[in-house]
Amino acid sequence: MSSVPIAAHALLSDCRSAALVTDAGSVDWLCFPRFDSPSVFGRLLDESAGHWSLTPIQPYESSRRYLDDTLVLQTEFRTATGVVRVTEALAMGAGNRGHELGRGSPHLLIRSVTGVSGEVALEMTYRPRPEYGILQPLLGYAEGGVTARGGAEWLVLSTPVRPDLRESTATARVSLSAGQTVAFALHRSTLEETPAHVWSQEELARRLADTIEAWRSWSAIHQTYDGPWRDLVRHSGRVLQALTYRPSGAIVAAATTSLPEAAGGERNWDYRYAWVRDASFTMEALWVAACPDEAGDFFAFMTTAAAGAPMPLQIMFGVGGEHDLTERTLPHLRGWRDSKPVRIGNGAWEQQQIDVYGELLGAAVKLQDQISEMDDDVRRFLITLADTAATRWREPDQGIWEVRGRPRHFVYSKVMCWVALDRALVIFPDSDKSDAWRFVKDEIHATVLREGFSSARGAFTQSFGSDDLDASVLMLPIVGFLPATDPRMRSTIDAVAKDLIDPRGLVYRYRGADGLDGDEGTFLLCTFWLAQALALAGEHERAREVFERAAGHRNDVDLLAEEIDPGTGEMLGNFPQAFSHIGLVNAAWAITEATRSHPGTPGGPARY
Repeated sequence: MSSVPIAAHALLSDCRSAALVTDAGSVDWLCFPRFDSPSVFGRLLDESAGHWSLTPIQPYESSRRYLDDTLVLQTEFRTATGVVRVTEALAMGAGNRGHELGRGSPHLLIRSVTGVSGEVALEMTYRPRPEYGILQPLLGYAEGGVTARGGAEWLVLSTPVRPDLRESTATARVSLSAGQTVAFALHRSTLEETPAHVWSQEELARRLADTIEAWRSWSAIHQTYDGPWRDLVRHSGRVLQALTYRPSGAIVAAATTSLPEAAGGERNWDYRYAWVRDASFTMEALWVAACPDEAGDFFAFMTTAAAGAPMPLQIMFGVGGEHDLTERTLPHLRGWRDSKPVRIGNGAWEQQQIDVYGELLGAAVKLQDQISEMDDDVRRFLITLADTAATRWREPDQGIWEVRGRPRHFVYSKVMCWVALDRALVIFPDSDKSDAWRFVKDEIHATVLREGFSSARGAFTQSFGSDDLDASVLMLPIVGFLPATDPRMRSTIDAVAKDLIDPRGLVYRYRGADGLDGDEGTFLLCTFWLAQALALAGEHERAREVFERAAGHRNDVDLLAEEIDPGTGEMLGNFPQAFSHIGLVNAAWAITEATRSHPGTPGGPARY
């Protein structure tokens, strides 16, 4: 069992895979070579599943930050005898600049240690456990490093000191004085690829410097947002870019699996896949936080991934476009704080969720400049999405929250079908289908107003004929279905702010049964939606207050999880969560736009 708080982790990414590093200097999660590959280090989910730590032997205090405009992590350890600094990154491909970020990444994790003052002794513990901890590889010496054999992977640890090898674990001690630098690195390949090898100290120094420059060049070219919360918005843009799988253009929902929505509970899902919804929202958020030059890659990925399968559109894919994401459990892992089962794969891939057509077409409208030269395949794909929304909007589905109970007529799903047709009319104004799309769009609008609003509750509700609230209805003004100043929307916003709020001022998704046992935390995305809806309603100060409450639950390196425990305030859910960073970006933008038209309100305009 792992008991390290989720907030203790920082993200490293090479736009292919991800590592999580604790503030104690331990890599407790690493999947090579893809986000959804089996873990090499999995202590995040079980103490026995492997880790790689670099930690002072003496008692210490630590602080950390990302180097400016990068996702290269720097941690400073202060002991009674001195200070050392660890700089670490998943290396980018040599010479990557700007749009090339992540191309040719070598599957190399670099950890460089520099003495700052005095002298500090550190202990390194390298305990690889591939395939989610099933394997205990055979470790052996190589000149300047350690090899690990076992399974399909070939791992080589580059180390400037010769470690002790016992029980598939390498341990070593190293002392550094001020001005000294040593670098460690883990390189991965398969038996079918060019073998991983030992890297020299000079090579690692060059590759680390090149990775820093790669991130900075991407940020300099892409990131121009200059409104309120500038640093947070730009950082969230880098996090969203870090969750992009460069070879295909897919975007994962989070870097982890099975971090629970309640400690000890069963709501533990694998988020290392490309949800149509999440990825579409990510591309829209990157329009604000970072010019999304990758939009063409994303739509090409979606078109290719959906090809060969009849509509309705599958809601999620593997990062390589895989369709079958069959869910299974790993009973040998205890899970974070005994939260079982640990799952890989995700059974939601077989669900029907009719909102996805609206999200994809919404992203296509927002990103028209980036996909202006739309090829015939993408055009046909988008037109098919609109036609399918027009045909299937009356069907019940599992909804945005992927409830595992019976399908229902969710209000959010119907509204997003309206969005699909509304945006299709923008993209293809001269289509011979325009009249048919417009007719169905108007029909959906009238039906939602009639069936989705509860007079008893004074609000739009979760599903037709229900009085249950759902935070997803805050999206109605955000997507333009109704103005936020409409009396029905104003009363809906007030109802959510009154009845779906915890004592911390954060928003629950909904209340009531959803086919699963146990409770869950408050959702940061939903809280940012509330801030955005308030901004659109002209309540700028309330919007800023709600925004600050949600953003205040980031960790020390400005990363957001999916949920917050209403009792303890701890982070819950998979991490870092794309949805939460999307919510931050979009709410900041909405508040920026609102204050732009009301100069007396604190906060300045955005500039592009």
